[in-house]
Amino acid sequence: MPVYMVDRDLPGIKMEQLAAAQKAAIDLGEKMTSEGKRVRYIRSAFVPGEAHCMCFFEAASADVVKELNEKARIPFKRIVEAIDLTPK
Repeated sequence: MPVYMVDRDLPGIKMEQLAAAQKAAIDLGEKMTSEGKRVRYIRSAFVPGEAHCMCFFEAASADVVKELNEKARIPFKRIVEAIDLTPK
């Protein structure tokens, strides 16, 4: 399944808010998958000095990733297909 990067600017976000957003993405991904829309949160990288965050999801389409982020009310600039280079 393709991997998508969700690009975010989160000025003023606190770490507990970031953790809550991550939990919401994980929980909603599990719920959507159980309803037939396969999407899985993989991980995020946050750059505190720039309030910039990149989150990675595995999903059938960018539209499913967009739906998850909109339902979770997590702001984003763009969603693009990416290649996950994590060593196995």
